Amino acid sequence: MTMTSPVSLTEIPQNKLYQKGDVFVLFGELFGRGYVTGLLDQAKKAGMEIIGITVGRRDENNKLRPLTDEELAQAKANLGGRIINIPAMAGFDLDAPEGEPTPTDLLAPLTLENWETEKLDWAHIEKCRQVGVKRFQDAVAKIMAELEGMIADGKNVHFAHTMAGGIPKAKVFLVLANRIYKGRGARHMSSQVLLDSDLGKLILQNFDEVSANTFRHLIEGSAAIRARIEKSGGQVRYSAYGYHGTGILIGDEYRWQTYTNYTQGYAKMKLEAIAEEAYASGIKATVFNCPEIRTNSSDVFAGIELPLLPLLKALKKENPGARADKIWADCEALLVEGVTVDDVLQKIADFQVSEVMKPFYDFNNWPMPNSQGQSDITIGTSQEIAQMHKDGKALISDYLSVLVVEATGALIYGEMANPSAPVLWLNHDLVAQQINKAG
Repeated sequence: MTMTSPVSLTEIPQNKLYQKGDVFVLFGELFGRGYVTGLLDQAKKAGMEIIGITVGRRDENNKLRPLTDEELAQAKANLGGRIINIPAMAGFDLDAPEGEPTPTDLLAPLTLENWETEKLDWAHIEKCRQVGVKRFQDAVAKIMAELEGMIADGKNVHFAHTMAGGIPKAKVFLVLANRIYKGRGARHMSSQVLLDSDLGKLILQNFDEVSANTFRHLIEGSAAIRARIEKSGGQVRYSAYGYHGTGILIGDEYRWQTYTNYTQGYAKMKLEAIAEEAYASGIKATVFNCPEIRTNSSDVFAGIELPLLPLLKALKKENPGARADKIWADCEALLVEGVTVDDVLQKIADFQVSEVMKPFYDFNNWPMPNSQGQSDITIGTSQEIAQMHKDGKALISDYLSVLVVEATGALIYGEMANPSAPVLWLNHDLVAQQINKAG
């Protein structure tokens, strides 16, 4: 089934499920300023026990290995909990039958001149994919065996899936990505041209394995734990992070919009389908489509932060109070002399209503390829707004990203006690209400 319209969370949920001593399992490694930090903070506040895993590291021969003692100590400190040191690296870009080339090896001959026409050996890539999937499933089985002894009967367990990405390390792709996601004018490149190439098809397959299929492996791999916990009076939940556009204020109404081109969109839809299937079979699994923010991984997409800025308008619309005023004042203080938050929001408003952007507001056509005009106006507006700031490293979008991570963490944590659907959108209205309420 495919969604014909987003299913939005409409009221702030309260968590009446988790208690002190319940278990929060982070399925994915915690790096930098990602979305899951907000959810993790909620779990810690509630006194849940925190257990994490690792994607492992690569040795000099690209072989996957567990963390060293030093790396493990750092990862535990970063997480604030225990870590099961079994490498669970998703994706198959560096996998192959023993002694045979990996998909990444196959990409090595690609150049800027030949990448569009070069064909890949799909039969071989399929063998590599199967090796990668088996390796990952075997790792999950070992992780679950270890986890089995860490979770007592009757506890509630929350598995938070955070795996995403999967871009193979091909020199040529770095140049192409710069053109697709950051290129204007003559430097612009069509995202569709990439997807139509064998290189693009391989990337999409790897995205599926990393961002989507790992959720299935998690749900299936934890079946024995789930059965034992439920039999002994506890409950098990699974959350995952989607991105499928978000509802923001355009003019005076909340409307769905999206960042283009979001190449991972196909994998995120597959992730939604996996949650729907699990949910239909009685497993409480929910994908939360969160608003655009700036993270280490999203920074590759120039202009992805633009839809974040109208959150300032939502804060003034949804039960505003002292906190909304303070946020506006803090944001104004980041701008150069003589420029106001209203000036920034006017730039966004002009961008939103431009003729070029109108075709991109159609939920049912998502994810759409980029276009020359859309890339030019998105990247151009992003650069113009950055220049309205005193410091290019202290942007309103950074400030708001932190607030959104906190708010979505609270909303997801609350909703997972009794999730109302397998796929939910967290739009700016509810995010703003949560931010204002938390103040």
